[in-house]
Amino acid sequence: MKRLKLILPTLFLLTFTLGACRKDKTPGPTGATGATGATGATGATGATGATGPQGPAGPAGGPVGPQGPAGPAGPTGATGATGPAGPAGPAGATGATGAVGATGATGPAGPAGPTGATGATGATGAKGATGATGATGPAGPAGPTGATGATGPAGPAGPGAASFLLTNQSILLTGTRLNVPAITQSVVDQGVVLIYLRPTGSTGAWYSLPYSDSGTTITINDMGVGYVDLKSSVSETGLDFRVVVIDGTSLTTLSLQHPGINVNDYGQIASALRLGN
Repeated sequence: MKRLKLILPTLFLLTFTLGACRKDKTPGPTGATGATGATGATGATGATGATGPQGPAGPAGGPVGPQGPAGPAGPTGATGATGPAGPAGPAGATGATGAVGATGATGPAGPAGPTGATGATGATGAKGATGATGATGPAGPAGPTGATGATGPAGPAGPGAASFLLTNQSILLTGTRLNVPAITQSVVDQGVVLIYLRPTGSTGAWYSLPYSDSGTTITINDMGVGYVDLKSSVSETGLDFRVVVIDGTSLTTLSLQHPGINVNDYGQIASALRLGN
């Protein structure tokens, strides 16, 4: 804009001069050169042109040069932490016994030792004359109660009751008969037969019939004079049977004297009827 303001007066001056020259054909003297106008403002930067194509790759460099000499060794690093102690080595052999040292000075006397054992009793002297009987002293306190004595053997079985032990018996799936001569017609008609079992050699409890455990069942199937038949769901060997035969009279007595007795517990039956174990 500043350049335009400077150009317009110059053009006006030139126009005026040319007009003057037309009137006067004689050229006038050359005017002095006007002052140089101020530099105009820098124009805006033009848009960036498109990127040209990539040039071809340059030739590979020369061969790798030889390895240079090793540099001087660096200073020694700080000492690392001490590692854990290793396991103890095996004990060394015992060294030879050293020479006996010189005897030391005698120490002070120790304390007196305990009194020695009493010497043997001397021979009994002659018996003196019997003195007069002294007055009777007061009665001493009662002594402590003595320990309970051992239980005595079981008494004989009561009348009309008996126990029979049949050891190492086998039972079959098809049925098993136990021969018991004590089963009389009177027992069949008015008495009762109780049977208990346990493995042969066992000292544990007796299990009463009917017996059932883990799918195995053993029951009394029939009874007659001199025998009792068992029925089992499996065949078994190595069983002990305890057969208790009670006639009608003993059964009545048992019911009256022991109304709450558990007939499935051989211990209670044996105690009530004074049977063996």
